[in-house]
Amino acid sequence: MTNLNITAFSMEQMAAKAKIASRVAAQLTTTKKNLLLNAIADAIEANSETIIRENTKDIDAGRAKGLTQAMLDRLILTEQGVKDISAAIREIIVLTDPVGDISNLSLRPNGIQVGKMRIPLGVIAMIYEARPNVTAEAAALCIKSGNAVILRGGSEAIHSNLAIANCLHQVLTEHDCDQNVVSVIPDTSRQVIEQLLKQKDTIDLVIPRGGEGLIRYVSENSQIPVIQHFKGVCHLYIDKYADLDKAVNILVNGKTQKPSACNAFETFLVHKDVAEQFLPVAAKALADAADVKVHACEKSLCHFEGGKLATTDDYHAEYLAQEIAVKVINSFDDAIAHINEYTSDHTEVIITQDISRSQAFIRQINSSVVMVNASSRFSDGNQLGLGSEIGISTSKLHAYGPMGLEALTTEKFVVYGDGQVRS
Repeated sequence: MTNLNITAFSMEQMAAKAKIASRVAAQLTTTKKNLLLNAIADAIEANSETIIRENTKDIDAGRAKGLTQAMLDRLILTEQGVKDISAAIREIIVLTDPVGDISNLSLRPNGIQVGKMRIPLGVIAMIYEARPNVTAEAAALCIKSGNAVILRGGSEAIHSNLAIANCLHQVLTEHDCDQNVVSVIPDTSRQVIEQLLKQKDTIDLVIPRGGEGLIRYVSENSQIPVIQHFKGVCHLYIDKYADLDKAVNILVNGKTQKPSACNAFETFLVHKDVAEQFLPVAAKALADAADVKVHACEKSLCHFEGGKLATTDDYHAEYLAQEIAVKVINSFDDAIAHINEYTSDHTEVIITQDISRSQAFIRQINSSVVMVNASSRFSDGNQLGLGSEIGISTSKLHAYGPMGLEALTTEKFVVYGDGQVRS
């Protein structure tokens, strides 16, 4: 396996090598890409014991540092977790390769044909916290989309990330492919991020993935375009025409299945006409499922034993824990107004059996994912049919929502002529 030499590390040199490697990645055939990804999935599984051993070092160090349980949940890798990484890579193999696809080819009056071809972005830099699975899955997505990638994980996952990087570099080397197609930064200092964000001549896009503080820092300091996703304040609105059995099941699933995920519910709104019927059932269900801590408005507080009176800050909060805010609202329009005021543009859900209200919700809410009668936990690249996601964009340009293969490409115009000249 390739060993990463920290003492010889230079951010500028790594970016320059990645730029050269991106030209190699852009020319890989779909067959070659899939061959590489299959070998990477095999290598990760074959090195499961080593990866888990290195991950244990990160977990032990994280506990010693006092990392939150939410962060530790994202960090830990079990034997099944390693298999899941390999499975996610194999799912990318079967996805359609977008590179080279020509769309909207049309004939102009002068006889030329004009279309658009999908091409890789070039060099993508990923800056992320915890989640060592991101190292493998982001690399796989970038390889399949013909990009080179520079991965800068946090210090809390450094041993895990380097162990996975060794598997990636081993495969690239064995298949006679420039190993700089995937680069993992071995230096976890803040100064390296500063240097990375200045490499505008060699890096084409930066995708930060982590807490709001990290993403704001990257957005404010980068000289390179940044995909932004500050936080996930996901709302559930239980309409007056809701099926309340569906509503309670979706509430419990969206809040308690994986509260550390950015697609977990952080606030639920209840129409006043069903509040007295729904809130006692919701309170019991949340308490039974995970003893969820509730921040409730004055109209709902009496239903939650041990609940606290909600403040404005609670409706802005991304708890990432077994904790949620609740508010009784007077009308459908009030629900829309509340969501639009507090949204993070991530995911919003309505529970209703009224088709006209569900369609109005879809039209009036412009978050990156809008759902009707389904859990917010489906707001995930894999669940939405993209395979693994490299991140989530809530900045509308150039992508919006979970980002899969196509979001890692752009388009160029392609023109076919037969000697035409412009008069």
